[in-house]
Parts: sequence; structure tokens; C-alpha cells
Amino acid sequence: METVYDRTKLLIGEDGIDRLKSKSVIVFGLGGVGGMATESIARAGVGSITVVDFDVVNITNINRQIIALHSNTGKKKTDVMKERIKDINPDIKVEGISDRITENNISTFDLKKFDYIIDAIDDVPAKLELIIKAYEINVPIVSSMGTGDKLDPEKLSLKKIKDTNTCPLAKSIRGTLRKHGIEDLIVVCSAEQPGRVVPRSECSETSSISFVPPAAGLLLAKKVIVDFISGDQ
Repeated sequence: METVYDRTKLLIGEDGIDRLKSKSVIVFGLGGVGGMATESIARAGVGSITVVDFDVVNITNINRQIIALHSNTGKKKTDVMKERIKDINPDIKVEGISDRITENNISTFDLKKFDYIIDAIDDVPAKLELIIKAYEINVPIVSSMGTGDKLDPEKLSLKKIKDTNTCPLAKSIRGTLRKHGIEDLIVVCSAEQPGRVVPRSECSETSSISFVPPAAGLLLAKKVIVDFISGDQ
């Protein structure tokens, strides 16, 4: 009988499939980056996924977010993603937490029970607290830097936070992490200089396009899946 993961098994073997089924991942942020990361780890076969996002689907999300459609605008992103994951594989254990992540409530999450954390949030203080907490409790984390105001997905790569140099978001957190002795955090970061046609003086919203944030999400998922099947985590 054919199964969801037959083609994946040809690539990573039965042991790889079993290993992924046994793993648990929590994803913070279900935007263009986090949504695609979640989709990818679900399709790869991770057995337990928790998604965290406070927001609802907005019509302006449709240009880049895999869960965003006209038919589900106004619905909680966590509910939409849970339904999507169950449609990919009903056997995946999935939990949705509809809450805004702040620097003050990170401690309310029992992060120790997860095998990996995917950070795809934009709020800098919350992002810093999440990363620092992950290091304190020794839970692996991979983090996305900025994908807004970018046009070239080929400029994205996985690298250590200390090696980033063009991303404004990376710059804003790099110094604080260094003070905590965190320089080896693996991040998805773009070497592209931010750019846009409409200046921020006219519109403060961050620009985006369909193929850059999802490409970053795929790289986040790749890091997690390869670490799992290689036995690094």
C-alpha cells in the first residue's frame, strides 16, 4: 500500500522515517517564513508539531504565506495550519497556541519537551528571549532573520549569527546575543541589501514577495530535518 512518505523513504531510509516520526518541533510564527517551515517539516514526516501565532489570516498575507487564501481570511493562523497539517497526515500530533509571544511570556512555554525550536518571529525582544532561553535549557534552535524588502532568494543561506553582516534584523540582535556568549546560533540570513520602490517615509509597512520568505522557511526546515536524520539532534 502506498503511503505519504514512500518517496521520502527512498531518500532517507526507513530509519530516517522512524526517527522523524519520533521528533517534536515547536514553530514560533506562521508568516511567510514560519508557515513554509511548518509545511515542510510536516511533509517530511515530523511526528509532533506545535505552532504558535497570535494572528489571523489577513488579505495582505496572500502574496507570500502558504496558509493564506481568500477563503480563510479572518481565521486564526494556528487553526488554519492545524487543519492543513492534519490534511497532510492525520497521524501527526499537532497543537496550536494562539498567543502573542513577548519577552515576558516565553517562560510560560515548556520548551524542554521539544526536540527543536524554529524561530520565525519578527519582534526583536521576544526573539532574543526565545533564543537565550533555548540556549539556557539546551534545546536546539534555528532562527530566521529578515526577509522583507528582499527580492533574491538565492542570497539566502544558513550561517552562524556572528557571520551575518547585511541584515538589519541580524545586526539588531547580534550584539545582545554576543553578551550572552551566543555566537554560534544558526540563522537563515540574506546577503542582499534591503531595497524597495516605495520609501518608508510614504509607507512604513515592510515590503515582501511570494518567493523570498518561503525560501527562508525551506532552509529552516532543511536544517531541522537534516539534523534529525543525521543524528545530530
